[in-house]
Amino acid sequence: MTNQLSQAIDSLLHVAIEKGYIHPLDRLLKQNQLLNLFKVAEYIQPEETVVVAQAKDLLPTFLAIAVQTGLINDSQTDKEILSAKIMAVMTPDTSVLNQTFWNVYNSDSPEQATNYFYDLSQDNNYIQTEAIAKNIAFKTASPYGDFEVTINLSKPEKDPKAIAAAKSMPTSAYPKCQLCLENEGYAGHLQHPARSNHRIIRFPLLNETWGLQYSPYAYYNEHCIFLSADHRPMRISGRTFENLFAIVEQFPHYFVGSNADLPIVGGSILSHDHYQGGRYSFPMDKAPVIENFDLEAYPQTSFGLVKWPLSVIRLSGKDKAEMEAAAVHILEKWRAYSDPEADILAFSGETPHNTITPIARRDGDSFICDLVLRNNRTTDEHPDGLFHPHSDVQHIKKENIGLIEVMGLAILPPRLKDELEEVKAYLLGKENSIQPMHLNWARRLADSHAITADNVDKVVENGVGKVFQRVLEDAGVYKLTENGLAAFRRFVKSL
Repeated sequence: MTNQLSQAIDSLLHVAIEKGYIHPLDRLLKQNQLLNLFKVAEYIQPEETVVVAQAKDLLPTFLAIAVQTGLINDSQTDKEILSAKIMAVMTPDTSVLNQTFWNVYNSDSPEQATNYFYDLSQDNNYIQTEAIAKNIAFKTASPYGDFEVTINLSKPEKDPKAIAAAKSMPTSAYPKCQLCLENEGYAGHLQHPARSNHRIIRFPLLNETWGLQYSPYAYYNEHCIFLSADHRPMRISGRTFENLFAIVEQFPHYFVGSNADLPIVGGSILSHDHYQGGRYSFPMDKAPVIENFDLEAYPQTSFGLVKWPLSVIRLSGKDKAEMEAAAVHILEKWRAYSDPEADILAFSGETPHNTITPIARRDGDSFICDLVLRNNRTTDEHPDGLFHPHSDVQHIKKENIGLIEVMGLAILPPRLKDELEEVKAYLLGKENSIQPMHLNWARRLADSHAITADNVDKVVENGVGKVFQRVLEDAGVYKLTENGLAAFRRFVKSL
């Protein structure tokens, strides 16, 4: 066992040194840290280094040794925690990483700097590339352009025993949430993910310190998170637009956007001020402007209504300060705007309903900012939200429509992997266990298609895409109909 462990340590350190994550002078230090991690006092130098493509390819070997020797239990949580600790040994300390990042940023380019950090975050297994590869992804056509659909299978389901054990653990206020800086290097436990190999780039943002990290379970290329160093609630305000434009100035090859700041239409974490970004062009980015308008107070900025199922105002121009002011003006007007004829009420008593999902990106020297109008009002007919997926489409998607879905990428729950296979069996007339909630939808698919074994996959995928189209249309405060556009124009006139 000592020989096998020594061989794995040798291979891991070889890769880490070759990639520049470890200085050769630190080899013995790191070697002894790994021995200590495995509670082993002896190292046997291998006669020959076994070269592997990636250090994380060695994790199965390390974990098998740890289970066999009784170092850890054969449980998912124990394996995740130990894996992160092993990869942390080859991960540069925060100070070294930040120095390298900013040296590359200043001497080469922002793009090369993020390339370095992104590669590291994959190499040290913080970004779960193997898990992400399990996701089911496809595209479907729509009148608005192609939608993208992902059935999220990357996050492993917790063992029932681990869930039960976690409930008996005392709660902790450290780290305050999963986005706080305190997660950097945190070992983790049953109630909190392993973060020993987690690192965050610090960067200045309008006289504050913010962090840049990647998402461990990315939904698109270079899916990253920009987070405040302070643990404070998210809120869409004038400062939001200043931050978004300042971020795309510093990282012009990335888009950046914010979830809305109200329940139902907001994201999953509203307790910590943060944005999402990455190097990716979403379906909404490609959607055309169907109607332009001008605002006299902002002559250098172009405004338009976008052909998209949600209600989007697109701003573009080179005068960043004017665009920030224009975005604030639209936000403040929308916060207080009501149009009962269009079912839009800004308040119920003192409870606000109107907010915005903003997204910023660069196009050469120009800035582009999409403002997606949101409203979270509920009604007796739609208790989950008037502008939320309605009950007849919740068999596919009932969760909040956040930033990523807004832009045309559906993140669907893992239950659909098996449920859609049963739908296909039903359509082919085979024995099946179709969920009752899918039955009416499946019957409509059967009535409108000649189903064969060759086309059933595509029929179901396109059917899911059509449901996602309805999901987004439900979330749109103004429908792209004659009446809906007339109501949208009334809001524009109020500006």
